[in-house]
Amino acid sequence: MVPGDPPSPSGDASAPGAAPDEPARARTNRFDRPPEPHDWRWAVGWTGRILISVGVLLFAFVAYQLWGTGIQTAQAQNRLEDEFEALLDTATSLPPTPTTAPPTTAPPTTVPDGAAPTTTAATDAATTTSSTVPPAVISPPPLGDPLGRLSIPSIGLEKILISGVRPGDLEDGPGHFPETPLPGQLGNAAIAGHRTTHGAPFLRIDEVEIGDDVVVQTLAGTYTYVVTGQQIVAPTDYQKVIPTVDPSTATLTLTSCHPRYSTRERIVITATIDLARSSLVTQRSVIPFDPALLPGVGASLPDEASGGGTTEPATTVSESTVPASTVPATTSPEATAPPTTDPATADPSTTAPAVTEGADPSVGQAGVDVFENRWFSDPDAFWQVAVWGLALIVVALAATALSRRTRRNWVGALVGIGPFVVVLYFWFENVNRLLPPNV
Repeated sequence: MVPGDPPSPSGDASAPGAAPDEPARARTNRFDRPPEPHDWRWAVGWTGRILISVGVLLFAFVAYQLWGTGIQTAQAQNRLEDEFEALLDTATSLPPTPTTAPPTTAPPTTVPDGAAPTTTAATDAATTTSSTVPPAVISPPPLGDPLGRLSIPSIGLEKILISGVRPGDLEDGPGHFPETPLPGQLGNAAIAGHRTTHGAPFLRIDEVEIGDDVVVQTLAGTYTYVVTGQQIVAPTDYQKVIPTVDPSTATLTLTSCHPRYSTRERIVITATIDLARSSLVTQRSVIPFDPALLPGVGASLPDEASGGGTTEPATTVSESTVPASTVPATTSPEATAPPTTDPATADPSTTAPAVTEGADPSVGQAGVDVFENRWFSDPDAFWQVAVWGLALIVVALAATALSRRTRRNWVGALVGIGPFVVVLYFWFENVNRLLPPNV
């Protein structure tokens, strides 16, 4: 265009400030666009979307394990705390049972010649009653129920102790191996706890030192154990650290995974009871599973200290440890304490604790599984993983259909985010049941 010439009637779109011939076209809605050709770009794009989605789910699952499971455990601990306090109130509100002392006979007295005889009260028929009730021998509570309160002051731990070490039991707090004696009974009471998930009650278990106290309160009394050692063992060393070796003393074993955030090894804390600061130690009365149903586990394990024999049935003790006069009577017909005898003359058939009728071998097997951290230890979770996974797909498809219907992506995302997160939580919960317990 030569300077001075009149402008073109139609205008010059390339000139600065010139108006366009037609307004800019509006952006096409994504639902109105033609489908993408299924070429290599389409395949790469969908592969990237799938990888990003899997990565987000993995991060969400890690967050669920580290923090989400802690919420569940905290709620369970509050419930179990109330249940245990109610059991304590019931146990302490029972009226004391009078005990009759055995008759005593006064020794004969010699009267000197010429002295007046003295009159003494006949005591051979006299009896006295006492309002002091010794600690009762308690039976193991049902699996999943509160068993006691576990405290380790040196690491600030105080949790309600659960009966059982099944994956569901350990989700609620530290669990007691049911194939071992209860805390406060003769033998080795073993306890396992999570170190990274479900509130991580044993997160600082490696900081426990020799000489520290471990206190367990049960319905039978309060027992203080003093830590005597710490060792690192392999996941296959269940038989070396869990079963009772010396049935004449009360010991305690705490176990969890080692190192932190790993399941490569097991850390084991051992402790021995302090009789001066504990309630009366009693004998074991009931075994909640039949050792014969599961050879090589629990009561049928060999006594490694002596090189043979069995460990759990031999609940006899020497008279110097628990005097026969102080062994309490049982409060349950199923929990009858065997008489105290000398190990040298003990008859295993009369001193072995009773086995619960209808015993389930899985009670002992659960202890082996949790110690070895086996995969897929809870097979009942498979179908629940499938059901919740299907529900997750249904929610995602429903949200996508809603977006297409309204032709707005944000509508489907806003409506579907709530149900998706809820279903995802339960799906994570059941997937977690198939993983190693990670204690």
